[in-house]
Amino acid sequence: MRRALLVIDVQNEYFTGKLPVTYPEGSLANILDAMDAALGSGVPVVVIRHTSPHPDAKAFVPDTPGWELHEEVRRRVHDLLVEKTLPGSLTGTVLEEWLRKEEVDTVTICGYMTQMCCDTTARQAFHAGFSVEFLSDATGTLSVGNYAGGVKDEELHRAILVTQAMLFSKVLTAADWIRNIRAVI
Repeated sequence: MRRALLVIDVQNEYFTGKLPVTYPEGSLANILDAMDAALGSGVPVVVIRHTSPHPDAKAFVPDTPGWELHEEVRRRVHDLLVEKTLPGSLTGTVLEEWLRKEEVDTVTICGYMTQMCCDTTARQAFHAGFSVEFLSDATGTLSVGNYAGGVKDEELHRAILVTQAMLFSKVLTAADWIRNIRAVI
C-alpha cells in the first residue's frame, strides 16, 4: 500500500474569514498531527488550495488573507501544492496524474469542509480506483442554512462520515491513522 495524505483547503477563510469551521473541535490540531506523522513516516503530503474563479466571489479570492493557507500548514513541508477551482481536487488539476506517477494507491483525506471538498474528493478518488481513508476528526465543517433548509455542524459532519463509510472510504480517527502508518515502518 502506498498512501498520500491530501490536506484539503486548510485556508484562513475557515479560521478568520467568512466560513469559520466549528465542528469537530480540534480538527486543525489533528490535521497538523497527521501531516507531521506523514512526513515522519515517508507518506507524501499533498496540500490543496481552493481559489474561487468567480469575479464577484466573497471568499477564496486569490491573494487575499482568507485565500492564504493557514500559517501552520504553510510552514510544514509538503510534496505537492495543488491549486483547484472546483470542490473535487482531481478535477482540472495535476493531482491524479501525480498520484499515478508516484504509484499511490490509497489517498487519505483531511481538511475542510467535510461535506463539500473532502466528500467530493473522496468520491472522485474512489471512482478513479484509489482506496480512500477519511479522517473523521481531521476534517471539519460548520452549520449550514439556505433556501433548502438548515443543518447543524455535528449532524452534517456525522451524515457525511456515515455515507463515506457505506461505500467510498474507510473512516478512522487521525490517531488511528497515525498508529497504522507508524506500524508499517
